[in-house]
Amino acid sequence: MSRFNLIDEKWIPVRLPDGSRVELGIRETLLRSTEITEIEDPSPLVVAALHRFLLAVLYRALEGPTNIDEARNLFRNGLPANKISEYLEKWRDRFSLFDDKYPFAQNVNVPPDKLEPWTKLTAEYNATSNKVLFDHTDAKGPEERSPAECARWLLTTMSFSIAGGRGYYPSPSPNAMMCIPLGENLQKTLINCLAPYRNRAIMIEDSALWEREPVALPLSSPKRVALGYADLYSWSSRLCLLEESATGNVSTIRFMAGQGFENPSSNQDPMQPYKRDKKLGILPIQFREDRGTWRDFDSLLPDDEDLAPLTVLHATRLSTPKSNSMPISLLVLGLRYEPPSANVSFWRMERFIFPEVLRTDRSIRREIKTLLTDAEETQKSLWLACKSFARDILSHGGREPTGKDLSTFIDQMSLYSGYWSSLEAAFQKILRDYTQNISSDEIRSDWLKHVRDAMTKAWERHRASVSMSDAWTIRAIVRAESSISKKLKQLNEEILKLDADMETP
Repeated sequence: MSRFNLIDEKWIPVRLPDGSRVELGIRETLLRSTEITEIEDPSPLVVAALHRFLLAVLYRALEGPTNIDEARNLFRNGLPANKISEYLEKWRDRFSLFDDKYPFAQNVNVPPDKLEPWTKLTAEYNATSNKVLFDHTDAKGPEERSPAECARWLLTTMSFSIAGGRGYYPSPSPNAMMCIPLGENLQKTLINCLAPYRNRAIMIEDSALWEREPVALPLSSPKRVALGYADLYSWSSRLCLLEESATGNVSTIRFMAGQGFENPSSNQDPMQPYKRDKKLGILPIQFREDRGTWRDFDSLLPDDEDLAPLTVLHATRLSTPKSNSMPISLLVLGLRYEPPSANVSFWRMERFIFPEVLRTDRSIRREIKTLLTDAEETQKSLWLACKSFARDILSHGGREPTGKDLSTFIDQMSLYSGYWSSLEAAFQKILRDYTQNISSDEIRSDWLKHVRDAMTKAWERHRASVSMSDAWTIRAIVRAESSISKKLKQLNEEILKLDADMETP
């Protein structure tokens, strides 16, 4: 017996233009996408997974796009309601969450002895992966959860399963940033992300998880290659089966390892930025605990190597001066874990202003990279000052401090966190300046002033925190400030030159 069909049931959380939050089924979400501001959920993993799922549905329903002309036609005319409705009706029996043969995104072949609590589907409740973070729900006897919640978590399991040993392969790229260019409504957002297939043959070969027969067990091969974007966005990294209780909710599931991801040709996930490594080739850029995402913002913008997210590149190609429909902002989200453990370190969901001038000027990436390099180089001067101070203080009494001693001392000085947090707010202002066509020289001058002030204030806070009644400490401070003074001189000279150039007719 089939129950809770996701085409009609309300389970996708969205925000409407009046600020209200409602839940809709697949059909209503897609057909009313111009009336929806965005998908909204407290979990960044749910937000990313729902976008990927809806894109997989669209790739299959639209049978494309397979080139930029098809994509631009969608951008001009919107999503075709008839194709979407026909597709959903064709596969209606595959979208029921509870079904004896084809339960959505599940596998009826998972044996009964693979029983786990529903918490196994989530990063925030899973006792295996959230030992420090998140809410510690009792994984041995958790309360039942609704079908709507479990449907969302099934999708996050596809996109964000992490390595756990014993054949538990991770999702295609669980540690990478996922970038979604947000348009004026959900329809524009989805079309922004519908990067065309490289060719029509790939589209024909592609399929989504729900279109295929459930895989037989044991798996014939532990890993395989993605057929196309729909396959990638609905990857079955875990095999699950929800067990419906008498109340219609879920307390337990069957759960086991699924299909590993093989990517011999390093095909890009459209949502992810990449970098080129001299030894390992092209790798996805990952979140780092020691730095904010904004410090790698240049990697999210189009470049000559096309290593930026294809979603971002595609969005800039769609917009023209006449259409005036560049993305409003860029949503960057995902999680971070440290292999080989299965412990989640953190998750993030950050929103950045989208520089409108990217439509016509791709050199903006280089300019922003230069600004970020300015900040990194200035931090080095702070580090040299900290190292000098630490060395002089620790060597008091004649002992020679070790490198570990110096690192520990510098870390407890806490200069960097204040420096970078001050610049993060300034960086958002810089992005706003790029949307207003302010000159590059004016933007750079403004940024260098922020950098200069952030360094000065960070050092002043440190200076105020130490005792100036001790001669040894005073000497250490004076010696350390030489690198600060040198950098201040350099920054001031560059600012004066930029300001003078702007004043010259």
